[in-house]
Amino acid sequence: MKQFTPQEKWKHLVSFPVIIAALGYFVDIYDLLLFGIVRVPSLTELGMDVDTVGTQIINYQMTGLLLGGILWGIFGDKKGRLSVLFGSIVVYSLANIACGFLPQMHFMDQATLYAVLRFIAGIGLAGELGAGITLVSESLPKELRALGTSLVAGFGLLGAVVAQLTVQMADNWTTAYFIGGILGLLLLVLRIRVTESGIYKDLEKNTGIAKGNFLSLFTNKVRCIKYLKCIAIGLPTWYCIGILAMMANQFAPEMGITTIVPGKAIMWGYVGISVGDFASGFISHALHSRKKAILYMMLFTIVGVVWMLFGGANSENSYYFFCAWLGLGTGYWAMFVTVAAEQFGTNMRNTTTTTVPNMVRGLLPVMLLLFDYFKQTQTVIMAALWVGILAFGLGIYATLTIPETHNKELDFVE
Repeated sequence: MKQFTPQEKWKHLVSFPVIIAALGYFVDIYDLLLFGIVRVPSLTELGMDVDTVGTQIINYQMTGLLLGGILWGIFGDKKGRLSVLFGSIVVYSLANIACGFLPQMHFMDQATLYAVLRFIAGIGLAGELGAGITLVSESLPKELRALGTSLVAGFGLLGAVVAQLTVQMADNWTTAYFIGGILGLLLLVLRIRVTESGIYKDLEKNTGIAKGNFLSLFTNKVRCIKYLKCIAIGLPTWYCIGILAMMANQFAPEMGITTIVPGKAIMWGYVGISVGDFASGFISHALHSRKKAILYMMLFTIVGVVWMLFGGANSENSYYFFCAWLGLGTGYWAMFVTVAAEQFGTNMRNTTTTTVPNMVRGLLPVMLLLFDYFKQTQTVIMAALWVGILAFGLGIYATLTIPETHNKELDFVE
């Protein structure tokens, strides 16, 4: 394994592709989590039911992420990583600016319009992380991939914190949407200097290789199982954010807590995730293993979930503390996306790296449906527990059985 001097490491880890990918993911997370943060104030001002309509809009956004992941994934393998980085940011930036004008839009039912705009935003947001991680993974030496992708995600995830602080300081949810859209358009200008990865440029010269064939992931048994395992590894992350943080207000009555603000729960969750993502790269680097780093962080998260649901969270601040704990534990988000990038060849890498995290996000509506189903006969806490058992069970199994990819060369095709 090649050894790098501190100066060489620094040069690679603060290269332009890493910086631009990190800034892109920052804006992506800001816009992705913004509805969850402004759900209560925006729907209240618009005269809509916070929980019923709010869940419906979240489902629309996550469905957009699911479909957008497939669209941008295929596009990135066929036309290049940069095409996704430019196209996706235009879509979600304009959609977020439109959300800021919602109070003035009365040409159709506002609940439907809100859902449609978040669906469009979801399609755009789906391309950012996968293309960024793919570009960074293919641009950095294999010895530094884990550190580079962790820096991208660790910085990028701070976008959720800035989104919450923006809503608080602006005291107006529409302003927060405008800021998110403008940040995206400003980033678009910076991306003009980014160049395509060398590995993809070499692939472009070979016209005989099929690129971005999404269906081929399911026509080969080994490839299909690897793909499904990549998705399963990420399920605990969105269980913690999508249910325990985003729906935090539903847990307050059973826990004897007067009030819990979902926006703050999300913010503290992402404070933890940001720290966890920085840490996961160094843990993987030290252990020489992606799988061990992810597994240890999952087990740490399980302890937090059980303690939180069964007595640990007995005040508003303690609930936020546990959200930060769960965020720290699920801070393997960049690591699991990196694993997806390393499992598959260059001609399918953007497709898998983009679709895998968005499949996880797209499965949040399924977890919410299960959560609502269990709530019909059980308490909110027990409903959350059963969904958690399913998410973590699948995640741990997939982590234990998927091939290790630490130090794997990426210059290969499917």
